[in-house]
Amino acid sequence: MYKAVIIEDEHRLREALSILLEMVAGDAVVVVGYAEHVDDAVRLVNRLKPDLVFMDIILKDGTGFDVLQRLDYRGFRLIFTTAYEEYAIRAFKFSAIDYLLKPIDPEELRLAIGRIKDLQEKVVGEQQLQELQDNLQKAPERLVLPTLEAMHVVKVDEIVRCETSGSYTTFLLADGRKIIVSKPLKNYEDMLLPPLFFRVHQSHLINVHYIQSYSKEGLILMKDKTSIPLSRTKKEAFFKLMTEDGGS
Repeated sequence: MYKAVIIEDEHRLREALSILLEMVAGDAVVVVGYAEHVDDAVRLVNRLKPDLVFMDIILKDGTGFDVLQRLDYRGFRLIFTTAYEEYAIRAFKFSAIDYLLKPIDPEELRLAIGRIKDLQEKVVGEQQLQELQDNLQKAPERLVLPTLEAMHVVKVDEIVRCETSGSYTTFLLADGRKIIVSKPLKNYEDMLLPPLFFRVHQSHLINVHYIQSYSKEGLILMKDKTSIPLSRTKKEAFFKLMTEDGGS
Protein backbone atom coordinates (compact mmCIF):
# COMPACT_ATOMS: atom_id res chain seq x y z
CA MET A 1 0.00 0.00 0.00
CA TYR A 2 1.42 3.37 -1.08
CA LYS A 3 1.10 6.31 1.32
CA ALA A 4 0.23 9.42 -0.71
CA VAL A 5 0.00 13.14 -0.04
CA ILE A 6 -1.77 15.67 -2.23
CA ILE A 7 -0.29 19.16 -2.59
CA GLU A 8 -2.95 21.29 -4.24
CA ASP A 9 -4.22 24.79 -3.43
CA GLU A 10 -7.82 24.27 -4.60
CA HIS A 11 -9.99 22.43 -2.07
CA ARG A 12 -12.39 20.96 -4.62
CA LEU A 13 -9.50 19.56 -6.68
CA ARG A 14 -7.92 17.98 -3.59
CA GLU A 15 -11.21 16.31 -2.78
CA ALA A 16 -11.78 15.20 -6.35
CA LEU A 17 -8.33 13.62 -6.62
CA SER A 18 -8.77 11.87 -3.28
CA ILE A 19 -12.10 10.40 -4.43
CA LEU A 20 -10.61 9.31 -7.76
CA LEU A 21 -7.73 7.58 -6.00
CA GLU A 22 -10.18 5.66 -3.85
CA MET A 23 -12.11 4.67 -6.98
CA VAL A 24 -9.25 3.53 -9.21
CA ALA A 25 -6.54 2.50 -6.74
CA GLY A 26 -8.18 1.99 -3.36
CA ASP A 27 -6.29 -1.26 -2.90
CA ALA A 28 -2.91 0.30 -3.65
CA VAL A 29 -2.97 3.94 -2.45
CA VAL A 30 -4.09 5.62 0.77
CA VAL A 31 -4.07 9.42 1.10
CA VAL A 32 -2.44 10.38 4.41
CA GLY A 33 -2.27 14.16 4.11
CA TYR A 34 -2.99 17.36 2.21
CA ALA A 35 -1.25 20.73 1.85
CA GLU A 36 -1.94 23.92 -0.09
CA HIS A 37 0.98 26.18 0.91
CA VAL A 38 4.71 25.73 0.35
CA ASP A 39 5.68 25.70 4.04
CA ASP A 40 2.89 23.26 4.94
CA ALA A 41 3.83 20.98 2.06
CA VAL A 42 7.49 20.86 3.12
CA ARG A 43 6.57 20.02 6.73
CA LEU A 44 4.01 17.44 5.64
CA VAL A 45 6.33 15.51 3.33
CA ASN A 46 9.27 15.59 5.72
CA ARG A 47 7.07 14.36 8.58
CA LEU A 48 4.99 11.68 6.85
CA LYS A 49 7.64 10.42 4.41
CA PRO A 50 5.09 9.34 1.78
CA ASP A 51 5.68 6.89 -1.06
CA LEU A 52 3.81 9.02 -3.56
CA VAL A 53 3.29 12.78 -3.94
CA PHE A 54 0.73 14.44 -6.20
CA MET A 55 2.02 17.97 -6.70
CA ASP A 56 0.36 20.98 -8.31
CA ILE A 57 2.90 23.21 -10.03
CA ILE A 58 1.31 26.55 -9.10
CA LEU A 59 0.47 27.02 -5.39
CA LYS A 60 -0.94 30.03 -3.54
CA ASP A 61 2.43 31.20 -2.24
CA GLY A 62 4.90 29.66 -4.67
CA THR A 63 5.42 26.63 -6.86
CA GLY A 64 5.89 22.91 -6.57
CA PHE A 65 9.54 23.48 -7.43
CA ASP A 66 9.87 25.63 -4.30
CA VAL A 67 8.59 22.71 -2.24
CA LEU A 68 10.95 20.21 -3.84
CA GLN A 69 14.01 22.43 -3.35
CA ARG A 70 13.38 22.68 0.39
CA LEU A 71 12.63 19.04 1.18
CA ASP A 72 14.89 16.92 3.36
CA TYR A 73 13.02 13.73 2.45
CA ARG A 74 13.08 12.78 -1.23
CA GLY A 75 12.24 9.07 -1.18
CA PHE A 76 8.89 9.34 -2.98
CA ARG A 77 7.54 8.97 -6.50
CA LEU A 78 6.30 12.27 -7.93
CA ILE A 79 3.33 12.93 -10.18
CA PHE A 80 2.72 16.55 -11.13
CA THR A 81 -0.86 17.72 -11.62
CA THR A 82 -1.13 20.60 -14.03
CA ALA A 83 -3.53 22.72 -16.05
CA TYR A 84 -0.84 23.68 -18.57
CA GLU A 85 -1.80 23.90 -22.21
CA GLU A 86 -0.89 21.02 -24.49
CA TYR A 87 2.20 22.76 -25.91
CA ALA A 88 3.78 22.82 -22.45
CA ILE A 89 2.97 19.16 -21.81
CA ARG A 90 5.87 18.35 -24.13
CA ALA A 91 8.15 19.72 -21.41
CA PHE A 92 7.02 16.98 -19.05
CA LYS A 93 7.51 14.31 -21.69
CA PHE A 94 10.98 15.59 -22.57
CA SER A 95 11.91 15.59 -18.88
CA ALA A 96 10.63 12.03 -18.26
CA ILE A 97 8.49 13.22 -15.36
CA ASP A 98 5.00 11.86 -14.91
CA TYR A 99 2.07 14.26 -14.91
CA LEU A 100 -1.72 14.35 -14.93
CA LEU A 101 -3.57 17.02 -16.87
CA LYS A 102 -6.44 18.77 -15.07
CA PRO A 103 -9.27 17.93 -14.95
CA ILE A 104 -7.85 14.54 -14.07
CA ASP A 105 -9.18 11.64 -16.08
CA PRO A 106 -9.79 8.45 -14.00
CA GLU A 107 -8.22 6.23 -16.63
CA GLU A 108 -5.09 8.40 -16.83
CA LEU A 109 -4.82 8.26 -13.05
CA ARG A 110 -5.16 4.48 -13.08
CA LEU A 111 -2.42 4.20 -15.71
CA ALA A 112 -0.10 6.50 -13.72
CA ILE A 113 -0.50 4.33 -10.61
CA GLY A 114 0.02 1.25 -12.77
CA ARG A 115 3.33 2.59 -14.09
CA ILE A 116 4.60 2.98 -10.54
CA LYS A 117 3.40 -0.49 -9.50
CA ASP A 118 4.59 -2.32 -12.60
CA LEU A 119 7.83 -0.47 -13.39
CA GLN A 120 8.82 0.71 -9.93
CA GLU A 121 9.71 4.09 -11.42
CA LYS A 122 12.52 5.83 -9.59
CA VAL A 123 12.40 9.00 -7.56
CA VAL A 124 12.66 12.11 -9.69
CA GLY A 125 16.19 13.51 -9.69
CA GLU A 126 17.47 17.06 -9.50
CA GLN A 127 18.61 16.95 -13.11
CA GLN A 128 15.13 16.01 -14.32
CA LEU A 129 13.55 18.83 -12.34
CA GLN A 130 16.02 21.34 -13.72
CA GLU A 131 15.32 20.15 -17.26
CA LEU A 132 11.58 20.49 -16.64
CA GLN A 133 11.95 24.04 -15.34
CA ASP A 134 14.09 24.96 -18.36
CA ASN A 135 11.76 23.25 -20.82
CA LEU A 136 8.68 24.98 -19.42
CA GLN A 137 10.26 28.33 -20.31
CA LYS A 138 11.34 27.55 -23.86
CA ALA A 139 11.14 24.94 -26.61
CA PRO A 140 12.70 21.74 -25.26
CA GLU A 141 16.29 21.33 -26.36
CA ARG A 142 17.23 18.30 -24.26
CA LEU A 143 15.56 14.95 -23.69
CA VAL A 144 15.83 12.88 -20.51
CA LEU A 145 16.18 9.16 -21.21
CA PRO A 146 15.60 6.91 -18.17
CA THR A 147 17.46 3.59 -18.02
CA LEU A 148 18.04 1.12 -15.20
CA GLU A 149 21.48 2.62 -14.62
CA ALA A 150 20.89 6.37 -14.88
CA MET A 151 18.94 9.30 -16.21
CA HIS A 152 20.66 10.39 -19.43
CA VAL A 153 20.20 13.98 -20.62
CA VAL A 154 20.84 14.28 -24.37
CA LYS A 155 20.62 17.20 -26.76
CA VAL A 156 17.79 16.67 -29.21
CA ASP A 157 19.83 17.77 -32.21
CA GLU A 158 22.52 15.17 -31.35
CA ILE A 159 20.12 12.25 -31.73
CA VAL A 160 21.04 10.61 -35.04
CA ARG A 161 18.27 8.03 -35.05
CA CYS A 162 16.03 5.84 -32.92
CA GLU A 163 15.42 2.15 -33.48
CA THR A 164 12.68 0.16 -31.80
CA SER A 165 12.46 -3.51 -30.92
CA GLY A 166 9.27 -4.53 -29.18
CA SER A 167 8.82 -2.39 -26.09
CA TYR A 168 12.41 -1.07 -26.19
CA THR A 169 13.91 1.87 -28.08
CA THR A 170 17.60 2.41 -28.81
CA PHE A 171 18.79 6.00 -29.18
CA LEU A 172 21.94 6.36 -31.30
CA LEU A 173 23.79 9.62 -30.71
CA ALA A 174 26.27 11.65 -32.73
CA ASP A 175 29.06 10.87 -30.25
CA GLY A 176 28.60 7.13 -30.79
CA ARG A 177 26.66 6.37 -27.63
CA LYS A 178 23.74 3.95 -27.59
CA ILE A 179 21.08 4.40 -24.93
CA ILE A 180 18.37 1.77 -24.56
CA VAL A 181 15.11 2.70 -22.81
CA SER A 182 12.28 0.38 -21.90
CA LYS A 183 9.63 2.32 -23.80
CA PRO A 184 8.39 1.87 -27.38
CA LEU A 185 9.27 4.31 -30.14
CA LYS A 186 5.66 5.53 -30.21
CA ASN A 187 6.33 7.08 -26.81
CA TYR A 188 8.86 9.47 -28.40
CA GLU A 189 7.34 10.01 -31.83
CA ASP A 190 5.15 12.89 -30.68
CA MET A 191 8.19 14.62 -29.16
CA LEU A 192 10.70 14.18 -31.98
CA LEU A 193 8.71 15.83 -34.75
CA PRO A 194 9.21 16.94 -38.36
CA PRO A 195 10.90 18.77 -39.92
CA LEU A 196 13.94 17.61 -37.89
CA PHE A 197 12.78 14.03 -37.30
CA PHE A 198 10.89 11.66 -39.54
CA ARG A 199 9.66 8.11 -39.01
CA VAL A 200 10.85 6.43 -42.19
CA HIS A 201 9.88 2.91 -41.16
CA GLN A 202 7.90 1.11 -38.48
CA SER A 203 11.17 0.44 -36.63
CA HIS A 204 13.12 3.63 -37.40
CA LEU A 205 12.89 7.34 -36.61
CA ILE A 206 15.71 9.44 -38.04
CA ASN A 207 17.16 12.93 -37.75
CA VAL A 208 17.12 14.21 -41.33
CA HIS A 209 20.19 16.37 -40.72
CA TYR A 210 22.24 13.17 -40.45
CA ILE A 211 21.15 11.75 -43.82
CA GLN A 212 24.05 11.21 -46.20
CA SER A 213 22.28 9.79 -49.25
CA TYR A 214 19.33 7.78 -50.53
CA SER A 215 19.78 4.74 -52.76
CA LYS A 216 17.58 3.40 -55.54
CA GLU A 217 17.16 0.25 -53.45
CA GLY A 218 15.10 2.25 -50.97
CA LEU A 219 17.78 2.60 -48.30
CA ILE A 220 18.74 5.78 -46.48
CA LEU A 221 22.45 5.98 -45.71
CA MET A 222 23.08 7.85 -42.49
CA LYS A 223 26.25 9.71 -41.52
CA ASP A 224 26.91 7.06 -38.87
CA LYS A 225 27.35 4.60 -41.79
CA THR A 226 24.13 2.71 -41.12
CA SER A 227 21.53 1.96 -43.80
CA ILE A 228 17.89 2.51 -42.85
CA PRO A 229 14.99 1.15 -44.92
CA LEU A 230 12.43 3.63 -46.20
CA SER A 231 8.91 2.22 -46.10
CA ARG A 232 7.00 2.46 -49.38
CA THR A 233 4.10 4.11 -47.59
CA LYS A 234 6.46 6.83 -46.28
CA LYS A 235 8.22 7.69 -49.54
CA GLU A 236 5.97 10.50 -50.71
CA ALA A 237 5.93 12.26 -47.35
CA PHE A 238 9.67 11.74 -46.95
CA PHE A 239 10.61 13.29 -50.28
CA LYS A 240 8.18 16.15 -49.72
CA LEU A 241 9.82 16.87 -46.38
CA MET A 242 13.31 16.68 -47.87
CA THR A 243 12.32 19.05 -50.68
CA GLU A 244 10.79 21.57 -48.27
CA ASP A 245 13.79 21.27 -45.96
CA GLY A 246 16.20 21.86 -48.79
CA GLY A 247 17.76 18.43 -48.55
CA SER A 248 20.55 17.32 -46.24
